[in-house]
Amino acid sequence: MHLQEGKLVFIFPGDWEISKYDSWSFYQNRFKDCCSGCKAVDFVALSSTDPKGLWLVEIKDYSRHPRTKAIDLPTEIALKVRDSLAGIAVAKFQADDSEENLLAEEALQMKKIRVVLHLEQPKRHSKLFPRAIDPSKVLQKLKTLIKPIDPHPKVVESRNCQSRVGWQVQFVRE
Repeated sequence: MHLQEGKLVFIFPGDWEISKYDSWSFYQNRFKDCCSGCKAVDFVALSSTDPKGLWLVEIKDYSRHPRTKAIDLPTEIALKVRDSLAGIAVAKFQADDSEENLLAEEALQMKKIRVVLHLEQPKRHSKLFPRAIDPSKVLQKLKTLIKPIDPHPKVVESRNCQSRVGWQVQFVRE
């Protein structure tokens, strides 16, 4: 099973259930404007095998364009995680789409919540495309912000994600 986000294709093992949470009709049509606005992670993934759990996956690809948002990256991810968990809980009861409703119900039955930031940056540092974000600093702050949700979040990129989270990522050829 695979999903595409921008120029990245995520290839999950066959026994995983995956969905683009930020594209759910429940999120788009009913939840995103709730409480003066809610954010969403890119993917929700469910794994009943090792590594088990509900995986909330946010993708940031700065390999071609630098980050321009004023909010710092770990805070942005933490807010998306919080809002997505609330949205999934409400979708279990309120989603009209039966697939979204079922996935939300299955997600809430998982024993663990895992958070992954997939962070792509230029492979080589240059003045035009610098590696401006230090993944270790992002991870450290993210750990403090979401510790009650996932005390061991992960920050990965395409070259190391399969060994760290169990799925592969490939760039779309142009």
